Amino acid sequence: MPRGIDYGNLMHRAMRGLIQEVLEGVQANGLPSDHHFFITFDTGHPDVEIADWLSDRYPGEMTVVMQHWFDKLEVTDEGFSVTLNFGSEPERLYIPYDAIKTFVDPSVEFGLRFETHAEDEDDDPIPVSPDPVSAEQPSPAPISDSGKKDAEVVSLDSFRK
Repeated sequence: MPRGIDYGNLMHRAMRGLIQEVLEGVQANGLPSDHHFFITFDTGHPDVEIADWLSDRYPGEMTVVMQHWFDKLEVTDEGFSVTLNFGSEPERLYIPYDAIKTFVDPSVEFGLRFETHAEDEDDDPIPVSPDPVSAEQPSPAPISDSGKKDAEVVSLDSFRK
């Protein structure tokens, strides 16, 4: 018999479902209005598929930007794949939802942060966009440069005992 309700894992599943639903909408209809995403993910996750040169350059985590140009977005129940242009090199990426560390849409000041138990014990914060890699621009301007306040990131730490 379980010791209690694991609200942390239930919230993570729900938030990943939200990301899936948002990406399915983008797959069907494109990005509406000024929406765009900063997605930080664990490049060492066993199911992540990225080019060797990207995993060499970003051995721990990587932030990609889906904004003006992306191609062949395919969304599944386990993750999504998308082709992004890095400089002049289009690259296909597969990112499982379990590998996502942060998902931010600065156009509406929305953000999610996923933390593992190991990170909770270390109390090391996860930066929302440590070194963004963009299909449009190698180093996008910080979120707050748009004149809007930074996107708020939902952290489960405040709900845990």
